[in-house]
Formats: sequence, C-alpha cells, structure tokens
Amino acid sequence: MPNKPDKRDLLRRLAEILPSSAILHEEEALRPYECDGLPAYRQMPLVAVLPERVEQVRAIVRLCAELDVPVVARGAATGLSGGALPLADGVLLSLVRFNRILAIDPLARTARVQPGVRNLAITEAAAAQGLYYAPDPSSQIACTIGGNVAENSGGVHCLKYGLTVHNLLELKVVMPDGELLTLGGEALDAAGYDLLALMTGSEGMLGIVIEALVRLLPVPREARVLLAAFDDVEKAANAVGEIIAAGIIPAGLEMMDNLAIRAAEDFVHAGYPVEAAAILLCELDGAAEEVIEHTERVSDVLRQAGASEVRMARDEAERLMFWKGRKSAFPAVGRLSPDYYCMDGTVPRRRLAEVLARIHELSAAYGLRVANVFHAGDGNLHPLILFDANDERQLRKAESFGAKILELSVEVGGSITGEHGVGHEKLHQMCVQFNAVELEQFRALKQAFDPAGLLNPGKAIPRPRHCSEYKALGNETLIPPEQREARDA
Repeated sequence: MPNKPDKRDLLRRLAEILPSSAILHEEEALRPYECDGLPAYRQMPLVAVLPERVEQVRAIVRLCAELDVPVVARGAATGLSGGALPLADGVLLSLVRFNRILAIDPLARTARVQPGVRNLAITEAAAAQGLYYAPDPSSQIACTIGGNVAENSGGVHCLKYGLTVHNLLELKVVMPDGELLTLGGEALDAAGYDLLALMTGSEGMLGIVIEALVRLLPVPREARVLLAAFDDVEKAANAVGEIIAAGIIPAGLEMMDNLAIRAAEDFVHAGYPVEAAAILLCELDGAAEEVIEHTERVSDVLRQAGASEVRMARDEAERLMFWKGRKSAFPAVGRLSPDYYCMDGTVPRRRLAEVLARIHELSAAYGLRVANVFHAGDGNLHPLILFDANDERQLRKAESFGAKILELSVEVGGSITGEHGVGHEKLHQMCVQFNAVELEQFRALKQAFDPAGLLNPGKAIPRPRHCSEYKALGNETLIPPEQREARDA
C-alpha cells in the first residue's frame, strides 16, 4: 500500500507543474470532488489538480509514481458506482479542461476528441455533416467521453449500435509511469492484442485516457418510435423477446413501469399513458421502406403480446418528446423521494419477466418502492430504489435491496453491471459473479499495467479478504432488516 504522502512536499512539487489556480487543497475547494453520482460514498481527496495539457498530465502521473501517491482520474463525475471516489491520501486528477473536439472527418466518419468533451457535444458538432455519435447514455448532456470509455457506457440506442467499445477506433492513454501510448488506430482493425477493448471499461485502473478517436454514423433517413402500453408488467417484458425473435433489431427498445411513467409524465409531459402498468418505446430506423415494413410488423407483435395500446409518434417533435420522457426518468423519479439508489444489473431477455416479478416481491419485503426504467432490448436493468438517506435504517435497507438485485441478476445468468461499472459499489458482488481463480486473473492484469497499484486503487477488483468476509456473512446483508431482527429476537 502507498505511504501517506507529505502534503506540503506534494504541493510544492505540483506547483512546478501547474499554476496555483489549477491546484486545489483547501477543504472548501475540495468539497465538490468528494463523490461522483453515487453520494452514499464520500471522501475528500488530499489534493485535486486541473491540468489542461497532456504534458502536465504526464508530469503529474510521473510525480505521483515517484512519491508513491495514488491517482484517481475524474471527468464530469456522473458515474453511479463510486468509480471516481477519491482517496484521502491521493490526488484527484480532473480532466474537465480537456474539453475540445480536435477534428471531425466527415469522409472517414470519425471525430477526434479530448476526454472532457460531453457526449452530446459530439453529435451537436457533427450534425452539420449529417453525422452523429451513437452511444447516448441518459446523462449524455453532461457525461464526458473519458468517463464513457472508463465505464463502457451504452444508452438507449445501444441495442442496435453498440456500447462505447463498439464505437471507438483509437485511444491515447497516459500509463502509470507517465508513458504515452496509442492504442488502436484510424484503420478498421489493428494487429496484436486488442488493448483498445481492454482499456475500455477498465474504470481508470490501467491508464488515463487523454484523447479518443470515435466512429460517427450517418443520421438515419427515417426514424419512427412506437409507444406500446400494457396492463401487466410481465406482458411488456415478454414482448421484448418476441420483437427480437421476429428477426427485428430496433435502434432502441426501452421499458418503464407505472411509477416511472407517472414521474416522467409529471416532469416533462411526454404524452405517456399514466394508467398503464408498463410501456415499451421501440424505435426503428433506416431506409424509409424498411422502417415502414418493420413498424407494421412490430405493431402486430406488440398487440399479439398483449399491448392495450400501440401508437406511433405523429412527427419528429413527438418522437423526440417520447425519448425526452425516457431520458428524463432518472431526475423525474428524484422528485418522488429524498433519495434513490440506481442499480445496474443485466439479465437474459428471456428472464426479464421473472426478474421484474422478483424485484416486486423484494420491494414488498424491504418496504421500499422501486421505479423500473431500463434498456429492455439488451436486458440492462436500472431499478431505482426510493429511500431517505437521512434515515440510516432506510439507507442500509436500500443497499441490501440493491445487493440482492445484483445477485439475482447473476443467479439467472446475467451480470452485476451493464454500463455503470463496478467501482466501489459492487466489490462484494464481484465475489459472487467470479470465482477465486478468475478474480486472481483480474488482479494479475492490473499488476501487469500498474505494478505499484497507484491508478484508482480499491475499485472494481476485490481483494481476497473482501470475498472471504462477504461469504463469511452468509449473505447476511441481503436479509431484510425486519427478518433479521425477528430471527434474532
């Protein structure tokens, strides 16, 4: 483990690299950096730095390696797994000043961007060329490309167009010793190991991304959205598999339950049927003839699956409003409760209905409401557990409930994360999804890239003691508090 650094010496050395305005070390200045989008975990860093040139980043990393000081890289801090949680004895390296789009090549259909560029800004910049960037997380108005690469973010259109990893060509990465590497390239493929894919989703533990070359796609000639209402959540979940089984891959296929529907409708007035138990939003895009045919086929599938209503967006404005309601679901649900805990499990599509039914049962057992809103097409669940963090008992229940959802995802053949990453939040559930041999391979990979363990330590990969302690509890934390108290009385 790194030794506790001498703060005065660290500040003196950092002042040789950065102007004083780019070095933050007073409590008031550091407070905004104490957490990411998961505020249940908070820790102020020893120092925060805001470089704006690549050589500054390299010099900071080299200095930290020399002084044995851990480094946590951070973008917009919209992450939801504690992945950018600072360390009390470490440097928080903010990349928000790396916010330039360096080049857009309409012929190659690529954009070269710095890591602090907002996701949506790429599409806005490429729109004049008839191009756009496909990955579109709900936080795309704020989240940055560096964070998208770190977590391998997806979005509502990932079913057809893939996650971040499928839309990257090249990364420039500062390694733990300050070396600058280029992974991938402008060509469609590169020789050797696929280090580009390895770096994507590595949560800032192997290197610090300081530039990315991303793919751009032509704006589809035609895009239509169907809204299907169901009087039963399980019918809506089963309809997802029926659409895919019909041989149609929608651009986006999203599901919301009644609590999420009402919250979004009250928030943005998207025109959702508030009496429905669940809705599906299905977008079909491509050539006009293909879209017309697929729209008719999907409408038939939805009705046969039990939809009580199927309607198509009347025009582009309504299509965008349907999606605005979906992408606003998270902040909308935030109006229903002082706090909510957003989970991120992924399950096979054929098990969606079963998993949603079991989440409903768990909601009753824990006495906490849940709003379900998720990427139904690829089985990426985002249950939002409503609670009050000011009530320590509710906080513990919410954490226990969330852990149970993740373990349920593994039980049915899924994963503990789809796009939010493991971070600090899901270390224990890594012990459930992977066995000791597999986890040791993860540790060996981290060791190969970062022998001193200074890049974002303590995230994503649990130490053996984490797993032994968790298993020794016998999943005790997953038993609702009322049941534990009744059992122990």
